[in-house]
Amino acid sequence: MLTRLKELFHKIPALRSMKVYIFLLMLIMGILPSIFMRVGILQSYEERAVDLRTSDTQTQFKIIANHLLNNNYLQDTSSEAINAELEQMSNLYDGRVIIINNNFRVVKDTYSISEGKTMISEEVILCFKGQGSTKYDKKNGYIEMTIPIEETSSGKSQTASPDTVKKDNAGQVQGVMLASVSTDSIAATMEILNRKAMIIEIVMIICIFGVAVGFSTILVKPFNRVTQAITEVKDGFTDEPIAVPDYIETEHIINAFNQLLTQMKVIDDSRQEFVSNVSHELKTPLTSMKVLADSLMQQQDAPLALYQEFMQDIADEIERENKIINDLLSLVKMDKTAAQMNISSVDVNELIESVLKRLRPIARLRDVEVVFESIRPVTAELDDVKITQVFTNLVENAIKYNKEHGWVKVLLDADHQFFTVEISDSGIGIPESDYDHIFERFYRVDKSHSREIGGTGLGLAITRNAVLLHRGSVKVSSLEGQGTCFTVKIPLTYVR
Repeated sequence: MLTRLKELFHKIPALRSMKVYIFLLMLIMGILPSIFMRVGILQSYEERAVDLRTSDTQTQFKIIANHLLNNNYLQDTSSEAINAELEQMSNLYDGRVIIINNNFRVVKDTYSISEGKTMISEEVILCFKGQGSTKYDKKNGYIEMTIPIEETSSGKSQTASPDTVKKDNAGQVQGVMLASVSTDSIAATMEILNRKAMIIEIVMIICIFGVAVGFSTILVKPFNRVTQAITEVKDGFTDEPIAVPDYIETEHIINAFNQLLTQMKVIDDSRQEFVSNVSHELKTPLTSMKVLADSLMQQQDAPLALYQEFMQDIADEIERENKIINDLLSLVKMDKTAAQMNISSVDVNELIESVLKRLRPIARLRDVEVVFESIRPVTAELDDVKITQVFTNLVENAIKYNKEHGWVKVLLDADHQFFTVEISDSGIGIPESDYDHIFERFYRVDKSHSREIGGTGLGLAITRNAVLLHRGSVKVSSLEGQGTCFTVKIPLTYVR
């Protein structure tokens, strides 16, 4: 049943509306109490009416029971006065009265059906023991009761209490009065009351319906304004922060959206800057190649040496273009997911030695000394290709942006959870104001000097992404003119 209801709610989007939920909640909260009240009032009235009818008829039957004994009716039923009184009671309460003597023989039946018959039942036997009883048969609309007729020691009769009458120690039960009283009048009154209550309930439901519609509309309006404001931002009509301070909930939603909007602006600005930088970086080698090619075409009898020089320059520009494209592809691959990580147990000491071995020839050309110091052997779970790229970029930058006769020091250490690599140099340094930007794509601290040295401006961005994929961190500290230190910290165990 619940599954079908869920399917129905998913198939009909309107049923999942907050307005519908509020409307239904208010409607139910308004209707259910009125229904319970109506049922409760009718039930209370019925119980009270039955109790009053029972008490009234029992009082009347007590009087008749006294008359029965006083006129010796249990032995002689010819008394017209008693018979008339019994018939009157039967007609008055639209019921039936049966008189049973101490031989369990029916001496009088106002319906004239069971006279002369023997009647033995649990209620009659208990009544002869002095225990009267009453029973309300709601289905058939009758109150049934048994009243013991007993004689006291003084010779006068007495009757039992309504529900549990005990035989007096001084008297003896002479007979039993078995009576049934109709409750049709009570049922008729209840039907009238029920109809009036239903009319009132219908009026209440109509009023509650209107109130529920009104309140649900009013309560949902702030959320509609939130939707409208977000739609305006989505459609590009505005990019300003929005405000709908009606409820705390709408404030929370708007605050979260405004934060998202701010982040989107930052991302969009970064994207535009990135596209601009990519366009510039890709266009520059193409422009150089076009200029070189046009120069060769304009010279009819250019010497072979000039051709070779220009072709070498063109080849260098092609290599530069290829490096930019490869670095961009590396960034794209890293930006997707960490699911492509090829993790294995790697000897970090050996990996760094391998990186330094490839870069020392470049360092010797600039007379830069490269030193590796390891505090202890380190083995970690890494993607060796990506981490090799990290250390290659950092050490290569330390060599390129160094001074003549300078030095580069690589220090490896580890604790029980992380290994740390510090790459420090005696280079030109980085201004503190640029710390937050050096890991951005194509960002250059000193654009003129960087252009002379070469590179794509993507190395540190690739380095940062690779370190983050390993759940690590990379920090920088530097002093202009004195050198720079990059600190890479990576967990020994890869956390998936």
